[in-house]
Amino acid sequence: MTGQWERLGEADGIEAYVHRPVGEVRGAVVVCSELYGVNAYVRDTCAELAAAGYVALAPDYYWRSARRTDLGYSAEEREDGLVLMRALDRDELVADASAALAAARAEAGERGVAFLGLSMGGHIAVRAATELRFELAAVFYPGWLLNSGFPLVGPVPPVETSERIAAGGAFLLGFRGELDHIIPAEEWEQAEQRLTEAKVPHELVTYPGARHGFACADRPADYDPQAGADAWRRVYAALEAHL
Repeated sequence: MTGQWERLGEADGIEAYVHRPVGEVRGAVVVCSELYGVNAYVRDTCAELAAAGYVALAPDYYWRSARRTDLGYSAEEREDGLVLMRALDRDELVADASAALAAARAEAGERGVAFLGLSMGGHIAVRAATELRFELAAVFYPGWLLNSGFPLVGPVPPVETSERIAAGGAFLLGFRGELDHIIPAEEWEQAEQRLTEAKVPHELVTYPGARHGFACADRPADYDPQAGADAWRRVYAALEAHL
């Protein structure tokens, strides 16, 4: 089956790109995109998850400003994405994540739900874990875990409220490249400490020599196939263990 756009509730509300497996459903995954929107890379990620047996839903978090945003990785398109990202509101994101979670629960049946976040989407997935109950948050190079500065972050970054993640019950699996220009090593180490203190079950992985975006083959300047393959191996193992 191919993926398709579907409403997640009201006719004029949020949509998601949904890709379902052909056979047995092993759970559902909410795929939270980079600032580039639900582009070809995100849709391909949904297809790969569906091929592995998971219903994949990629919400269109930009829907209030622009529908079905599909940006490439040029400098100009990044600026377009930044404009859209700066318009995102933290509370609206949580409401959208809640709608996506409800749809994912309906698709998963007796199995669990994971949030898979990519860069900006990694932040959204961790934020969702502070407010909603689901089984796994797997996040690639998530920004602003312990610092603010954008409306989508709000005054309290998500890892500052790690106790809420612990209460929600999600296992947090995170990936960062050693040379990531957005996530300093110090912040990653502080996040590790904060999660440990709050007793959040988690694993944070750093890949030597890898950059921000290392898992995306559509970004050849940043792509690290060895690190990307290892991260995805860990993601599928976590899906198997927690869903």
